[in-house]
Amino acid sequence: MSRTALVSSRVAGLPESPTLAVNARAKALKAAGRDVLSFAAGEPDFPTPDHVIEAAHAAAKAGRTRYTAAPGDPELREAVTHYHRRVGGAALDYAPDEVLVSCGAKHALYNLFQALLDPGDAVLVPAPYWVSYPAQIGLAGGHFVPVATSMEEGFVPGPEALREAAQRARRAGRRVKAVVINSPGNPTGAGCARRALEGLAEEALSLGLCIVSDEIYGRLTYGDFEHVSLPSLGPEVKAVTFLVDGVSKTFAMTGWRTGWVLGDAEVVAAAGRLQSQSTSAPSSISQAASLAAITGPETFLEAWRAAYDARRRQLVEGLNAIPGVTCPTPAGAFYVFPDLSELLGGPGRRTDEELALSLLDDVGVACVPGGAFGAPGHLRLSYATSLETLQEGVRRLSSALG
Repeated sequence: MSRTALVSSRVAGLPESPTLAVNARAKALKAAGRDVLSFAAGEPDFPTPDHVIEAAHAAAKAGRTRYTAAPGDPELREAVTHYHRRVGGAALDYAPDEVLVSCGAKHALYNLFQALLDPGDAVLVPAPYWVSYPAQIGLAGGHFVPVATSMEEGFVPGPEALREAAQRARRAGRRVKAVVINSPGNPTGAGCARRALEGLAEEALSLGLCIVSDEIYGRLTYGDFEHVSLPSLGPEVKAVTFLVDGVSKTFAMTGWRTGWVLGDAEVVAAAGRLQSQSTSAPSSISQAASLAAITGPETFLEAWRAAYDARRRQLVEGLNAIPGVTCPTPAGAFYVFPDLSELLGGPGRRTDEELALSLLDDVGVACVPGGAFGAPGHLRLSYATSLETLQEGVRRLSSALG
């Protein structure tokens, strides 16, 4: 048997996450002594709140170091239902058996796609999109169908674009099963206002689709934008929606690996059975910390949002001052997604991927090429870093690009 044949065809062509790959390359260059500013990682730079750390320490000292129930500790699952009623409104009325706690929101999405999709089922995803959606849908045997958006319309898809993508998939013989809505989104930071969400939800209902609502950045919004939790739009919408969230972004707990999905009890139970045969629940200590996060004080959050907002405004202004760069202002999350297509085409910079590598090697600025998100010609930069780092990053980018 050849070495190639040892790897399954399902995994053989699976790419590494581009965001993690760029971040790893930046860290390797730093370790080798290079002066590198990394805007690649999608994680807060703030420390996990003290009361969360203390709760984890107390749980470990109390001997809470054994397995929990495979779908998550019952106390945490119930707390998740209360948390979403508190932050999303009374319409988000879930029972604990409609909650699955997984090893991060990424894992919750993976389990959900595995539980929802049969081979060949199509899933509609607005582009630009988070890099792991296509891979996770493919690993579940599904067919990934991008939905067109434009920078001019704020990267928010309209019902017509959703309908066109569904029709395209059906003409190809696909059963269209679900649509993914990520608001505020990664990589663009774009947010769907209530009216836009209502239009998308109505179209999804008319098409007979499930809705996967990825709301991991829902509490990191700025200016006049108000996040609306999609299942809060009404009982009909809630019945077909799966809400995905977690503690990673809101509470600066990326490494704790705790996320969840809320939705139809039958599908959630099926995803839980899959989890029981794969990872089981997250670490008992992480779950204790997550319980403290979603039930404890949030006095830190307003200051964090204000800091992100100041960074957002500085980075957008700095990038737009560079000739040939167009950077829209994001409504949430902590990313900007500038268009640099006017600057592409020269030697070593023919594509956004070549440009990203050039910027890393030439001026020590790490960012993720837009092609990884289905939007060639763009770069994604995270502003989850200090104002000083952002200022120096813009200076280097201006020098390299201008």
